[in-house]
Amino acid sequence: QVQLVESGGGLVQAGGSLRLSCLASGRTFRMYLMGWFRQAPGKEREFVAGISRSGGNTLYADSVKGRFTISRDHAKNTVYLQMNSLKPEDTAVYYCAAGSGLAVVVTPNSYEYWGQGTQVTVSS
Repeated sequence: QVQLVESGGGLVQAGGSLRLSCLASGRTFRMYLMGWFRQAPGKEREFVAGISRSGGNTLYADSVKGRFTISRDHAKNTVYLQMNSLKPEDTAVYYCAAGSGLAVVVTPNSYEYWGQGTQVTVSS
């Protein structure tokens, strides 16, 4: 089992940057592919970015491609989401997720473990 704790959310002006972190418990972190999702009020949870077990493969939603970067540090059991050029439409609760599948996928149901989420608010 994996427990995930996100941090790094906050309030930022449009055009600014934030880096989200997700600390995973246990010694099996490298066995899971990792993903970031977000959910805005009144909307469904949506895929933002994902990274393979090795970190060699990444996948991004079109809406964040070129602005967000996902990475992972196995020594620290942590996955990061660097968010640059933030827009008001990026405002949402951001969730970290871990899945035991073979490839990064965009569907939330493919991820078994979830963090509690961290709020990101981008003001215009």
